[in-house]
Amino acid sequence: MTPERSSSAAQTEAIGARLAAALRRGDVVLVSGELGAGKTTLIRGACRGLGVTDPVTSPTFTIGRRYEGRVPVSHLDLFRLEDLGGEDPGLLDDYLTSDAIAFVEWPGGPDPLDRPAALRVELTHQGGDRRLVTVSAATQ
Repeated sequence: MTPERSSSAAQTEAIGARLAAALRRGDVVLVSGELGAGKTTLIRGACRGLGVTDPVTSPTFTIGRRYEGRVPVSHLDLFRLEDLGGEDPGLLDDYLTSDAIAFVEWPGGPDPLDRPAALRVELTHQGGDRRLVTVSAATQ
């Protein structure tokens, strides 16, 4: 897919909403980028596109949040976890369900999950409010 450029939070949210339109229940989307790259902003737009009306904020300190929209949406942030090896094996089970669409923020590197993802999204700072949003199919 061709990378998209964003020059505002509203444009990043709009990219997220377009991305969400192609997702189905059970899909997992891995979202990476450095701190402040716009990961939560993109996910907020995706949630709005999926009918979520509640405030969408980063779950960095709670690991995950679940939202109700036209389909359930899970939003996880694994930033503060170096890996999941030392964590409870069921830590993410309530979020990664077949009835929900899940967005997983993580800082990069190898896939943090032991289950397949539908898409990978990488946000890159381009200076100021500009971002480059690259979406690719996740390799299984």
